[in-house]
Amino acid sequence: MDELDFTAGDDTDDDAQEHQNLGGMYADYFLDYASYVIMERAVPHLGDGLKPVQRRILHSMRELEDGRYNKVANVVGNTMKYHPHGDTSIGDAMVQIGQKELLIDTQGNWGNILTGDKAAAPRYIEARLTPFALEVAFNPKTTEWSRSYDGRNKEPVTLPLKFPLLLAQGVEGIAVGLACKMLPHNFIELLEASIEALRKQPFVLLPDFATGGIMDASNYNDGLRGGKIRVRAKVEIEKKRILRITEVPYGVTTGSLMDNIVAANEKGKIKITKVIDNTAAKADILVHLPAGADPEMARDSLYAFTDCEVSISPNACVIHDGKPRFMGVSEILKHGAKQTKHLLKMELEIRLSELQEKWHFSSLEKIFIENRIYRDIEECETWEAVIAAIDKGLKPYTKLLKREVTEEDIVRLTEIKIKRISKFDSFKADEIISKLEEEISAVEKNLRNLTRYAVAYYKNLIKKYGKGRERRTIIDQFNVVDRVQVVAATETLYVNRKDGFAGWGLKKDDAVEKCSRIDDVIAFDGEGKMRVTKIADKAFVGKRIQHIAVFRKDEEKVYSMIYRDGRQGAVYAKRFKVGGVTRDKEYDLTKGTKGTRVLYFAVHDNDEQSAENTVIVHLKPIPRLRSLSRLFGFGELGLKGRAVKGNLVTKHAVDRVVRAPKDGADLELE
Repeated sequence: MDELDFTAGDDTDDDAQEHQNLGGMYADYFLDYASYVIMERAVPHLGDGLKPVQRRILHSMRELEDGRYNKVANVVGNTMKYHPHGDTSIGDAMVQIGQKELLIDTQGNWGNILTGDKAAAPRYIEARLTPFALEVAFNPKTTEWSRSYDGRNKEPVTLPLKFPLLLAQGVEGIAVGLACKMLPHNFIELLEASIEALRKQPFVLLPDFATGGIMDASNYNDGLRGGKIRVRAKVEIEKKRILRITEVPYGVTTGSLMDNIVAANEKGKIKITKVIDNTAAKADILVHLPAGADPEMARDSLYAFTDCEVSISPNACVIHDGKPRFMGVSEILKHGAKQTKHLLKMELEIRLSELQEKWHFSSLEKIFIENRIYRDIEECETWEAVIAAIDKGLKPYTKLLKREVTEEDIVRLTEIKIKRISKFDSFKADEIISKLEEEISAVEKNLRNLTRYAVAYYKNLIKKYGKGRERRTIIDQFNVVDRVQVVAATETLYVNRKDGFAGWGLKKDDAVEKCSRIDDVIAFDGEGKMRVTKIADKAFVGKRIQHIAVFRKDEEKVYSMIYRDGRQGAVYAKRFKVGGVTRDKEYDLTKGTKGTRVLYFAVHDNDEQSAENTVIVHLKPIPRLRSLSRLFGFGELGLKGRAVKGNLVTKHAVDRVVRAPKDGADLELE
């Protein structure tokens, strides 16, 4: 039997190659997917401030535009010619645009940004483009076109927007490894800032929200990463025991805010009796307070513990030159102003070309009819002879024209009807030519003064569409509310010193002090261990508790302690502050010897009080020890950190340590 060689080398190489190819394939797929999500789904384009689905919706609406309302379902269906990603995504995007009340004129139930109620189904609601959208967003002559996904239709690469739409509407999107969050800005302020940008003058842009509220944008950072703004609800003191919320922060609905307030009350962070939502066209939430509550403190509690105050972190990111780019809102606005000026120039140049063509043909027509050149073709037998005859007849008058006469011009002259020739009015023709010359002169003037023309364009937008678009969000500066200062102290801290448990639920044990459910508790046990823990209904805090209290960082207490090192060791004393701590971490304030016991512990509000603290140390009797009691003053010790091990008090065995009376100087010690 022949010996067989089972060698797997070739198969192994094939597997390794296959795995390598598979890894490269998935890497390529991931990059393709990430690029697609960034470019085609999540991040707006700098040119028009729109994501592809938004651009396709507006293009579809312009395609259907006839001045009347269209069913949203019809618009969605028509948009799928350009955006084949499902009707739900298109409908949701259209509702978001419509709720901004800028580009889409809505009819029906389009939802409520205040309450969070959703819009009705697309078959029940209608929409059409606003006059503002028709004026600033569309011009097929200045639009760059591309083929749709199936090649059957053409769609705009970007809309020729002559308005900083991206900054007016705001946008939010999450892509693969990239996020975008642009906040909305005020309509009028954007146009005024655009004018300043054209004039190369400084300007400042700050967000403005449809829901109003009060905003601290001192750290806005031009909308770039790292910036942050804080927005508060507008909370008014209606009566002594009623707070009225009339405006809510951006991104917060009245329904979610009510739930948030109720949850904070249940957790003991705030104290209210009831909350009522009367929101309709405007936000209106009534917060009823219990008897004896301070309304100012209650308002601060709402800011501290509910969504009556929120922090927003902007992240201005756009698609520019085919890739994502982080740009501040000032740079985006300058780009928008520059783009508007460029588009206006293109429109003027196109208009000038059209007017010049009209003037040329009107003048040519006048020459053709007044000089009866049409009679020169009566005896022509061929088309070439007709063209040649007209060309010859026009030769003497070409100096009156501004460009050469082409064969296309001559063909157009042959298409003039006899009826028009017979009713030709030379005086009226001169009027038309004169009017065209005036329009040409005006367009040429605007081209020479393009910046002034663009400024006038922006001013006209403010005049036509600025009414009712004044700033809604109040700009202010306010400090962060200290949660510890305003939290409602609705509970009592109890402690079971023997078993080492503490919490607000141990009502049968010793009461320590009033507390809230967000407080921290600091506890020192009999072995010299210290813990800072979150207060709870019941929690273990240490054996043989020496001291327990609500931990307040701003209150720098001074602690005095005497402890025995181990079971038979020397006695040490220390005076210290706690400083920064980590919650739920156990800190050993002694040398850590097993059997250590705390013999004395005291707390003082300041260094001076602790320095005046004097105790009597009673020693255990032993042979040849004459004095069994001695005074010890903590003023002899320097104030240290909690990690210090302390100063030696005595090497003798201590029976007990007691606080000396105020007249301790007159004591007769043993």
